[in-house]
Amino acid sequence: MDVADVVVALGGDGLMLQTLHRVMRMGVPVYGMNFGSVGFMMNTFSEDSLEQRLAAVQRTRIFPLSMQVLDTSGQTQSALALNEVSLFRSTYQAAKIQIIVDGETRLEELICDGVLLATPAGSTAYNLSAHGPILPIEAELLALTPISPFRPRRWRGAILSNRAEVRFITREAAKRPVSAVADNVEFQNVLEVTVREDRTHGVTLLFDPGTSLEERVLSEQFRY
Repeated sequence: MDVADVVVALGGDGLMLQTLHRVMRMGVPVYGMNFGSVGFMMNTFSEDSLEQRLAAVQRTRIFPLSMQVLDTSGQTQSALALNEVSLFRSTYQAAKIQIIVDGETRLEELICDGVLLATPAGSTAYNLSAHGPILPIEAELLALTPISPFRPRRWRGAILSNRAEVRFITREAAKRPVSAVADNVEFQNVLEVTVREDRTHGVTLLFDPGTSLEERVLSEQFRY
């Protein structure tokens, strides 16, 4: 991939996400063809006219979230997420999480199975399954969405600026362990998680004309 002009990924959305992480620091665009099940980020598979299809592509640039984690042993670790950063309870007991946005506590205690912060590209993935909002790809926004909230029961999340810094602090961490996940990278027994958009990294996705990621996200809002 060091000398490639384009990477063609054959598989499903999981493979596409792995490929995007691999090329993120190389600046190589990725054209996916669906060999999986959903294929939301993929083009229709065909063995014909690949060069012509690549010559006519539409480009979409997306940026990841940077996740910084402090765990109960005092270690700090980091990872990037193109879809979302998620916090999950690790045992049968609900998690208790404080949510701070740009240094101000916005939710003193969320009792829940978890909470996630999604990019526009990730807003149609797990975020949508958790009843979060779909965000237009070019929107400078992030979706903050609870996962099975118990208290406050009526809180359904928030839409934040992509310039916001979101900090999650776990309560009773020894009794109620929580893991943090950036796409497919997981850290366990977290105390604090800080998330912000990282514009120093980014990836370019290639789509056939009329099937851009922008169009797919828009169309998803009219599914029933």
